[in-house]
Amino acid sequence: MTALWITNSSGEVLLARRHRSKVTHPLLWGPTVAGNVDEGETYKMNIVKEAGEELGPKNIHPELGPHVKVVDSYHYFVQWYTLQADIELRDMTIQVDEVEEIRWFAVSEMKKCIHDQPEEFLPAMNTCIGLFCPAT
Repeated sequence: MTALWITNSSGEVLLARRHRSKVTHPLLWGPTVAGNVDEGETYKMNIVKEAGEELGPKNIHPELGPHVKVVDSYHYFVQWYTLQADIELRDMTIQVDEVEEIRWFAVSEMKKCIHDQPEEFLPAMNTCIGLFCPAT
C-alpha cells in the first residue's frame, strides 16, 4: 500500500474524509491519497497514479517517506510519500466514489480534533502524527 502526506507552505496538512460507501472506515478523516499497489507497479508509480485519480494533479513529484508496518485489525505495510504543494481546494478534482471532502488543517487544529474526536479519524492518524508532526 502507498499513502501520501500532503502539506502546504503554511504548514497545513491536507486530509480527506473517506466516502460514505467505503467498506472500511467510511466517513473518517485520513491521508488524502492512498492505494494498493497493482501488479507491475512500483510504489512511486502507484502513488502518482492514485494522486491523479483521487485529487486531479498529474505532474507531482512526491518525496520518498518512511516504510511502516501497520498493525490494527489488518496487518500491512505502507510506503509513505510526502509532498509540499500549494494547491487550492477549488483546483482539485476529487474522486467522488472515494472521497466525500478534502480540507486543509493546521497541525494544531488537526491534533486537537484527533484528541477530542478520535472517532472521526482513521485509527492510523496517531501514527501519522508521530511520523510527520513531531511534538513542538
